[in-house]
Amino acid sequence: MGLLEGKVLVAQGGGPTAVINQSMVGAVLESRKFPQVTRVYGAVHGLRGVINEDFLDLTEATTHNLEAVAETPSSGLCSTRDKPTVEYCREVFKVCQAHDVRYFFYIGGNDSADTCRIVNEEADKSGYELRVIHIPKTIDNDLKVTDHCPGYGSAAKFVAQAFAGANLDNRALPGVYIAIVMGRHAGFLTAAAALAKKYPDDGPHLIYVPERPFKKEQFLKDVKETHAKYGRCIVAASEGIVDAKGRAIVEQFTGGEKDSHGNVQLSGTGALGDLLSSWVKNGTDIKRVRADTFGYLQRSFLGCVSEVDQFEAREVGEKAAQFALWHHKDGSVAIRRIGDYAVEYFLAALKDVARESTCMPAKFLNKEGNFVTDAFIKYARPLIGNLPIMERIAAPKVRKLLSKK
Repeated sequence: MGLLEGKVLVAQGGGPTAVINQSMVGAVLESRKFPQVTRVYGAVHGLRGVINEDFLDLTEATTHNLEAVAETPSSGLCSTRDKPTVEYCREVFKVCQAHDVRYFFYIGGNDSADTCRIVNEEADKSGYELRVIHIPKTIDNDLKVTDHCPGYGSAAKFVAQAFAGANLDNRALPGVYIAIVMGRHAGFLTAAAALAKKYPDDGPHLIYVPERPFKKEQFLKDVKETHAKYGRCIVAASEGIVDAKGRAIVEQFTGGEKDSHGNVQLSGTGALGDLLSSWVKNGTDIKRVRADTFGYLQRSFLGCVSEVDQFEAREVGEKAAQFALWHHKDGSVAIRRIGDYAVEYFLAALKDVARESTCMPAKFLNKEGNFVTDAFIKYARPLIGNLPIMERIAAPKVRKLLSKK
């Protein structure tokens, strides 16, 4: 097969991450090495930018500038939440054809993979040679096929460190602390709250994820027992926790308010934290109860990035260019874990990654459904890189002379 000459188009979709720019820059710089690439374009605001022909000519961006962007969290090309339809993707394909784009790289989650699938099919129908590669990204860590997703490690590191800090605060001034973490259907990010635990009594003490039904009575029992044992209790809960019927718990507080895509509004309002807090205040004799909602904080937090995540995000971008330009293939870049800890990259079929998502396997959750197992810790701990040192005072207690307490 001869060299397929033409332009490269790169776009970013869905929620930003701390390392998505590593993938973008990896794809751009690797593509610029190939003689068959005439120009490298970046679409501003994802698919919407493609349809509006709102492009930046990244061929003329300096390597120094791109490397600085790679180190910067969030989507350097900006993103979009536009949902892919067949008609929408046909328009994307028409723009690619008009601009002589022969290589399309789309960085995103399962919707982005579906976009790549549809655009690829449209190109095949038209007999237009277009290599389409999906580059994985999501803090939810819920893409199929791949072992884990770039973006997750850094968000998980933020969650782990945030709970470690909350634990230090809660130990100094005991009470019940509840924090709501992103995760509509998958609990990987909430589960990461356990990754910085050092001492047996460290929080979080309880973790609740969407994969297991959430029962108010059991929750209150768990909190009371934990508080009685440690004199305090830290709870990590996914925004998407559901009851036995699969109904989001937060609907009991909001009445089922919907977002712009028709999904039940979850943690954006802080409602779930308020609800769980009110349950504890009204259902126990514990007086000091606080709740937080992390919201967008975990996605692109500056200065809290996993080195492992950065490296792998860069690699999947570079591999996308290599799969397309060297091997003339379409697909979704995926990660396979080998050894302890090492990875290799391979190309999955777009249809195997598109649309559908995955959840935490049962082996990652304890039978009570209120914490994670060692199997999860072993899986996730390498992904977050180094953690700060947390220590306690090591000194003997002085014998009391007057007080009997």
